[in-house]
Amino acid sequence: MIDYSHDLTNTRQAALLGMIRGMVYYLPRPVSDADRALMRAIDEMHLKHPFMGSRMLRRQLAAEGIYAGRRHIATLMRRMGIEALAPQPGTSKAKPGHKIYPYLLRNVAIVRANQVWALDTTYIPMACGFVYLVAVVDVPSRKTLAHKVCISLEACHAREVVEHAFARYGTPEIVNTDQGSQFTATEFTDSVLAKGCQLSMDGRGAWRDNVFVERLWRSVKYERVYLKAYDSVSAARADIADYFHWYNTARLHSSLDNLTPEKAYLALLPQMAKAAKNKIFGALRVVHYECALLSGDVLRTVFNPPGFHL
Repeated sequence: MIDYSHDLTNTRQAALLGMIRGMVYYLPRPVSDADRALMRAIDEMHLKHPFMGSRMLRRQLAAEGIYAGRRHIATLMRRMGIEALAPQPGTSKAKPGHKIYPYLLRNVAIVRANQVWALDTTYIPMACGFVYLVAVVDVPSRKTLAHKVCISLEACHAREVVEHAFARYGTPEIVNTDQGSQFTATEFTDSVLAKGCQLSMDGRGAWRDNVFVERLWRSVKYERVYLKAYDSVSAARADIADYFHWYNTARLHSSLDNLTPEKAYLALLPQMAKAAKNKIFGALRVVHYECALLSGDVLRTVFNPPGFHL
């Protein structure tokens, strides 16, 4: 963007581009090994105790022999995209230009596949650096419908993932997210609303509103991510994709009566339930007809099966 060999001075080029002069000379520093280790410790503790803010995390980490300042921990938490899941002041204030949608799932019975989808983003540590993981989950079946490993927290990644889920699985009734900037941006909200879905957003800091996705993050991290040390983004993408395939098709869930998310999703689809009901009714008709043949009252039974009403 800045041509250092141009006749115009760097200061003049920066002014014409609307940039501050410091940006011309600033070179971002890579994340240090110490910060990567600290971020890993923060992430593990946040998964176990999501109510902890930077002050409590500092005390708990110090008790384990990991020393860091409270402000540095807060800076790393912002960089990781996590915050304490507890009531906070000013939660009703939306970011300028970003609309906050109401939470629609309170007292709603979620019993059908594609009734409610949930989206969230989490931090994934690597051997050098870190990435983010965004996923779409069908709430009643726990099935991960789409996911993406990305290097930044931007609305384009959330939009891409949800549109991929739309293309493969149709349109849900409600899409639920948190109040992260990638989900409140119009690029994402317009994509969801254009499909005719209702958009629901968790109360800020309310862990219970998106608990199913939080459980998914705990599973993917403890069952796969923390056991690896990804040396590249491509390695993280391939391994996490392999995990989600296993999670959907082979991992049994006690909360789903020991079904896999894939089987639970198919069983909870409204059309599958209707087909199963029709199959049962068809079998009952055959049984009544055969009974009528045995009793010699075929005509009366065919037109009006005794004691049977659809």
